[in-house]
Amino acid sequence: MPIHVNPSLVIPDGELDWKFSASGGPGGQHANRSNTRAELTWNVAGSAVLSDTNRELLMSKLGSSVRIVSDEHRSQTRNRETAEERLGQRIREALKQDRPRRATRPTKGSQRRRVEGKRRTSQTKKLRGKPSFDD
Repeated sequence: MPIHVNPSLVIPDGELDWKFSASGGPGGQHANRSNTRAELTWNVAGSAVLSDTNRELLMSKLGSSVRIVSDEHRSQTRNRETAEERLGQRIREALKQDRPRRATRPTKGSQRRRVEGKRRTSQTKKLRGKPSFDD
């Protein structure tokens, strides 16, 4: 089943590489005999569904391939669904572009508070010194 990352990006099944293995931990005979651990790999560099800008963005943030492992469920199907959800979420987060910060000037109040704090610190440090002979 293809992974719908967002309305403009859908990763087809052919680009996903699945591996299944035995999941470690407790669970008795079922866990020892069933290949429920799911490992999903997607080759970002070789993907045909990405534009050049998205490919460069994903490769800079995630690398040339993305690997997701899921083994918290007892069922291979549930682990597979969890891995697909995680891949979609990771790609969505990597494709988000932060707004550029616009420089602003400090307000008069913040400047006044800053200078007042420096004055207080200076006074505190001055009082830590040895008392003068005049005191």
